[in-house]
Amino acid sequence: MNMKQPYVKSSVSKGIATIEFFHPAHNSLPGNILAELVVNINQAGKNDEVKVIILKSGGERTFCAGASFEELININDAETGKVFFSGFANVINAMRKCPKFIIGRVQGKTVGGGVGIASATDYCMATKFASIKLSELNVGIGPFVVGPAVERKLGVSGMSQIAIDANSFYSAEWAMQKGLFTKVFDSVEELDEAVQSFAENLCNYNPEAMKEMKKIMWSGTENWDTLLAERAAISGRLVLSDFTKETLKKFK
Repeated sequence: MNMKQPYVKSSVSKGIATIEFFHPAHNSLPGNILAELVVNINQAGKNDEVKVIILKSGGERTFCAGASFEELININDAETGKVFFSGFANVINAMRKCPKFIIGRVQGKTVGGGVGIASATDYCMATKFASIKLSELNVGIGPFVVGPAVERKLGVSGMSQIAIDANSFYSAEWAMQKGLFTKVFDSVEELDEAVQSFAENLCNYNPEAMKEMKKIMWSGTENWDTLLAERAAISGRLVLSDFTKETLKKFK
């Protein structure tokens, strides 16, 4: 695989579907990659051969740096803004509605929308390098789209803390204490071994039981199709504000 070209790829082996995404800009995800992720998650969810899904990113240092900055700075109207911010909403909703357990494998730092993806997994493991940050307030918007998923894992207090303190990275240990990560490992090798072993163990369970468990665990989120679309519209409006436009110019 050419590590300079963005991609989403899937493979299935012995009941385990592995979905991997990559973008050379620290795994920041443009709309087309997010759309491909949705397709791959939906396909794995419908595949009778698949009992469990591993979601991971390529590269070593960053799990996901959030939305594509290049696309963000080119938004010039509210509808385009809503479509842009709906990218992560669609991935989160695909993950929540997928009938299979999704194991997150977070090898490095994750920011913004990446924290939302990690939060939408059903069981998430990480390395000690996987610090997290919600940086949206820094550019004049907020973590509106990912907020429900992050709040579901971290609680209102934890989500509020990292959303308001938009300049700081919070350690993987902190994220584990708050419930985002289930385990934190010293190396990527240890993480990969644990993720694989855990996925193989899940394949021994009754798929129908896991499907019913997932439904129960995500109960109360049935309104998220509408809710996240509304949140995307808020972000789409705010990104057009003078404050945000001026702030984004500084980052060019």
